[in-house]
Amino acid sequence: MKKIVVTGCRGQLGVAVNKIYENNREVELVNTDVEELDITDVDKTIGFIREIKPYAIINCAAYTNVNACETDADNAYRINAVGPRNLSIAATEMGAKLVQVSTDYVFPGDGSRPYTEFDATAPLGAYGASKLAGEAFVRDFAKDYFIIRTAWLYGEGKNFVKTMLRLAETHDKVRVVKDQIGTPTSADELASAIAHLLPTDNYGIFHGTCEGYCSWADFTKEIFRLSGKDVEVEAITTQEYERDNPASAPRPAYSVLDNYMLRLTTDFKFSDWHDAIATYLKDT
Repeated sequence: MKKIVVTGCRGQLGVAVNKIYENNREVELVNTDVEELDITDVDKTIGFIREIKPYAIINCAAYTNVNACETDADNAYRINAVGPRNLSIAATEMGAKLVQVSTDYVFPGDGSRPYTEFDATAPLGAYGASKLAGEAFVRDFAKDYFIIRTAWLYGEGKNFVKTMLRLAETHDKVRVVKDQIGTPTSADELASAIAHLLPTDNYGIFHGTCEGYCSWADFTKEIFRLSGKDVEVEAITTQEYERDNPASAPRPAYSVLDNYMLRLTTDFKFSDWHDAIATYLKDT
């Protein structure tokens, strides 16, 4: 039986990865979170991977609080850059495959067409910069790797969808940004893409998001429509939002990702974001 180490197992993607493999009798998941494995400690990481001798490592661990990354950049780099470096070193020593999950925030967001894997990166803030550094370390130290950039992820746990539904319980109106455009992506869909790529030798950088795009305001309207919530969505600009939230970190205005490499090299296709959120809300 093949062992797969899953880091960040209690996060949204870690939970989804467990669901996708729960009936796979050829795979044994070795679930870890920071309590079981501190990926920022190189010696502990190498020692742990030596002991497990996994077929693959799926790194779902990340520091994803975008605002906090600005004021706590050292921790952002420890978790989002040094952690993947340590896992890469360990994976190469043991001949294990590595899946590193990255983000749309590696791009500046000043374009008007979806970003492909071949477009130049230029992150706006510490979160994107630390994740891009993690990508670089994986390319430098890992031998067999998949870097998968995703965006606007939601699953089991704290996320934008649940925040909006919670606000709907106590508010008749919510104010949501209308000029940041991206793609809401189901953690279950991303886990399916990982499971599709992992058995292959189709290594490299991939974009992995649901199909289509929208603004945060339009996403919220769809959440409320599907949930039967009679709540008004007031669409506001990023400038208006930042005026009310001065500590907010810079965010890309347009960060739609084109799953170009998946289309070129595989037959895997993500669901449209409308269908994915409908499935999520039905099952939640």
